[in-house]
Amino acid sequence: MTGLTRRTVLGAGFAAAGTGLLTACSDSTSGMDHSSGANGTSPTTDYLAPDGKEVAAAEARRTPGRDRKVRLTAVETRLDLGGGRTVRSWAYGDDLPGKEIRVTAGDTLALTLANNLPEATSVHWHGLALRNDMDGVPGLTQRGIAAGSSFDYRFAVTHPGTYWLHPHSGVQQDRGLYAPLVVEDPKEPLAYDKEWVIVLDDWVDGVDGSTPDAVLAELAKGMGGMDHGGAGGMDHGDSGSMEGHDMSHMSHTSMTTRKAKATPPPTPSGPSRMLMGASSDLLGGDAGDVGYPHYLINGRTPQAPSTFTAKPGDRIRLRIINAGGDTAFRIALGGHRFTVTHADGFPVRHTRADALLLGMGERIDALVTAGNGTFPLTALAEGKNRTALAVLRTGGGAAPTASVRPAELQRRVLHGGQLKADDSVRLDAKRPDRTIEFRLTGSMAKYDWAINGRKYDPARRHPVRSGERVRLSFVNGTTMWHPMHLHGHTFALADGGARKDTSIVLPGKRLDVDFDADNPGLWMVHCHNVYHAESGMMTVLGYLKE
Repeated sequence: MTGLTRRTVLGAGFAAAGTGLLTACSDSTSGMDHSSGANGTSPTTDYLAPDGKEVAAAEARRTPGRDRKVRLTAVETRLDLGGGRTVRSWAYGDDLPGKEIRVTAGDTLALTLANNLPEATSVHWHGLALRNDMDGVPGLTQRGIAAGSSFDYRFAVTHPGTYWLHPHSGVQQDRGLYAPLVVEDPKEPLAYDKEWVIVLDDWVDGVDGSTPDAVLAELAKGMGGMDHGGAGGMDHGDSGSMEGHDMSHMSHTSMTTRKAKATPPPTPSGPSRMLMGASSDLLGGDAGDVGYPHYLINGRTPQAPSTFTAKPGDRIRLRIINAGGDTAFRIALGGHRFTVTHADGFPVRHTRADALLLGMGERIDALVTAGNGTFPLTALAEGKNRTALAVLRTGGGAAPTASVRPAELQRRVLHGGQLKADDSVRLDAKRPDRTIEFRLTGSMAKYDWAINGRKYDPARRHPVRSGERVRLSFVNGTTMWHPMHLHGHTFALADGGARKDTSIVLPGKRLDVDFDADNPGLWMVHCHNVYHAESGMMTVLGYLKE
């Protein structure tokens, strides 16, 4: 196996990422967006490089601690989804999800990824504020890890919480290439007896010949004048209120790079996966584009669910991760209520709820006190009328059936936008030094998802300066919801809202979030619907040179 280490990549001139040479863009100022708070635009030579001295200095301030060495191998393999269903897919080892990585805040994670896949890949560390050249975005912060090669990721992990990892190469995330990453708090303030890591996913790869690339090729043709998610479509009727009251009364591969290679789109394979009529009031209407054949919890179908065992009275910490490609999940534990403690890794004021709604990329931590018996943990694919299932067993009783739907699903549903940050992580009150407006544009009809009407171009950056308080204004002019994700930082929702890195922006709505520009480099902002992102709904924040 050829060793493609960080030293090899950067020594071969990868610093060009900071100057725009990766995209061979000679006229780098043309077509660059203007943003409120910036006087004009800047050529790509004015931005910090992912491996620049400023990035190294920021990493040094993190005081890296003991090394936690991990080796990860991306392979083609056969995966057992349970219930007699096996599929050929790509995964980290033979596990789905990939084997959990657990470190302690203050550690240095030293992970080597060996790529045994037939194409290049990468690893993005979703939610972590890490050094820019380790962020895992090919064409922006690193070169793709070629087939048969390996790459050494090494960075300080400073903040405890629930995170996860996945590729940022094409639509690979919608295969089995994902794993939970838990950063333990050496001064953990919560008291609990057990932890249950819960990874939600929607699954299509290897089912009747389907692949995520074929799904994208089908979606890319658009739907023309067909009604998608309107009153005339199929009624899936799993609706509720975003207000969370008692309901019982998103490179992937850059488009510019793809065009430069003139690579024809893959030939669609398998049955049609385009979804029409999926609707949810919780999501403001249209719930999604893709009808998946399976919905999974911890890699298992409802016909053969994974089981978590505990004792009656145990206080259990749930770490819930939505690793899906196109599906929001509404999750409930039959006979129990959640006490939400964290959102996207950061503590929130403890809040009670019967059910939780998570968009793709979001994480929620919650506590439950286990009852006596056998209980269904059901994740409803919001608006798609299908469910995933796991089981909590503390005593006797028959296992729940695959079709079970706990009553809690229709009671108080809570989402990340309703949570308030714990006082310990609230941003200081401050007027933004810079406001950048991101208009979310596109439609299912043409499948032309973009930001500010322009598809992703890694040479087009929105400038920020170190030390600024930056406001991002997401303005959703589309008829679909978008879970928007910021790399390398955690933002604050308005009015003391939760600290998050991924938030749902409803159709026709505006979401303002603030963050402190304290992590230099080039950072992605994108929809975490993998098909929207790969179609073009991505852009870049770039730190300017001082």
